[in-house]
Amino acid sequence: MDREQIRDNLLRVRERIATAARKAGRTSEEITLIGVSKTQPADAIRGAYEAGLRHFGENRVQEWEGKRAALGDLQASWHLVGHLQSNKAARAAGLFHSVDSLDDFVLAQRLERARDGQNDSRKLRVLLEVRVEEEESKNGVKFEEAAGLAERVIALPRLELAGLMCIPPYLEDAEQVRPCFRRLRELRDSLARTLGHELPVLSMGMSHDFEVAIEEGATEVRVGTAIFGGRTAK
Repeated sequence: MDREQIRDNLLRVRERIATAARKAGRTSEEITLIGVSKTQPADAIRGAYEAGLRHFGENRVQEWEGKRAALGDLQASWHLVGHLQSNKAARAAGLFHSVDSLDDFVLAQRLERARDGQNDSRKLRVLLEVRVEEEESKNGVKFEEAAGLAERVIALPRLELAGLMCIPPYLEDAEQVRPCFRRLRELRDSLARTLGHELPVLSMGMSHDFEVAIEEGATEVRVGTAIFGGRTAK
């Protein structure tokens, strides 16, 4: 997809975000758009950046490592949105501004140790990925175990637990996904009260359902296809 198409797509996505925000009595400024750039070439990412996108989501550590040299000059925020394997945690801690798919305390400890060994005083932002439906094929901490994990992650000094993320089932009718988004918001609110820790971020909603997610309180939406088109075969 050429840069002009990406620019047009990005404009349409921002218009959809603004419309959904107005419907929910919110403003579009409350919502961060993360362009899911996994499998997309560096040129497409640069085109989106030139069109004003500043947050990008990558799925794999090694894929981002391969693109980084061509994009290192961009003043963008890079999010790991895919499942992180434990043996890649140390690399991820130095490559990404945020790990949005944390679902295990051992993984959190590895990120903590890696961050502690880096010459960087900033905390690494993390989100807990929560399994809002009992789908064994999905990653994420179980709903009923999220509170315990959150409490332990908050205690790690080099990580900043900023909120929750979910990947609900893909359903053609986005309204059918609404209960999943609502569950995540209610869990976030409950955890914030119980733990006495602000959790401002709710990362939920993708190309086909982010309007509903915004209506249910999403502060970040992860959009790939609606910006970049179909995935590029590797």
